Amino acid sequence: DLHSFPTRRSSDLEPEDLIEGKQLLLVPAGALRQLPFQVLVKTLPSNGDQKRADWLIRHHAMTVLPAVSSLKALRRVARASAAKRPLVGFGNPLLEGPDRRYAKWAAKARAYRSCKTPDAQQIASLDLRRDVLPVAKRGVLTDPEDILFQVPLPETADELCAVAQNVGAEPRDIHLGAEATEREIKSLSDSGALAQYRIVHFATHGAMAGQIGEGTEPGLILTPPNAASELDDGYLTSSEIAGLKLDADWVILSACNTAAGNNADAEALSGLARAFIYAQARALLVSHWSVASHAAVALVTTAMHEMAQHTKMGRAEALRQAMLALIDTGKPQDAHPSVWAPFVVVGEGGR
Repeated sequence: DLHSFPTRRSSDLEPEDLIEGKQLLLVPAGALRQLPFQVLVKTLPSNGDQKRADWLIRHHAMTVLPAVSSLKALRRVARASAAKRPLVGFGNPLLEGPDRRYAKWAAKARAYRSCKTPDAQQIASLDLRRDVLPVAKRGVLTDPEDILFQVPLPETADELCAVAQNVGAEPRDIHLGAEATEREIKSLSDSGALAQYRIVHFATHGAMAGQIGEGTEPGLILTPPNAASELDDGYLTSSEIAGLKLDADWVILSACNTAAGNNADAEALSGLARAFIYAQARALLVSHWSVASHAAVALVTTAMHEMAQHTKMGRAEALRQAMLALIDTGKPQDAHPSVWAPFVVVGEGGR
């Protein structure tokens, strides 16, 4: 909270001087929890050129904490991950879309079965968004038919496979298509295998509270089964996530609205993010709004590449570098903050 600093101190420093060159640990309150602070600006260019705007992200890496007390827990109490394997990923759920316009994308998703898929097309430039279409939930379980008509996301396979290559993960640790299911995730958790990965990466649709039917929890959409059961209905809820057994330094939620609350009136960071913290994740990458797929791919793969190339770089700084790369070298429209700014690091943003 920059306003907590006095305008003058004995050293005659301004608030801006006090934070110069430092990573910012932010504990926002109220409506500010819904603001990604990287979109604040020092000055705007006179011609409105977004690429030249003096965004706060140009000066500071930023990490969001649910509370000040959580920093002590993360840095003094929580042990480092003992996991031996670098990364496990889940994405490219088998979805059909709401109409025939999506048939070719659904076919691409079905064809992209693993990171070893021959002649897999790199389609990360597709102008798609990871939006969730509203459904009419019936009963306790989600109807797999309602999950099936969500928009297919074949480009998420590109993202997962690129990140796996950057961190040295095995192709078999990337679960695409028919393997990206609730059943698979819960099985890995129950066996203890899920706790063997330092990074857990989801690239799919994320839903806010109430978006998959009235009264539903936030969750992640996965490949739906033929028939719904308590084990698998194609929708991994925040309650189910909290029950997973993790030992992850970082959980990447490359989806829409994953920073949203547990219900329509809840504060941010109380939904999926908090559920993963309960499941023993030390840091998360979450989003504040609907994510453009090409931007999600660019931001996540660039951040992971930066960390792989610079072993002393923390998560927050890696995300900062990825955002600056998209602003400075992306298409003109990519410089708009609606494209590059939705993601934030929650928890421990350092190494």
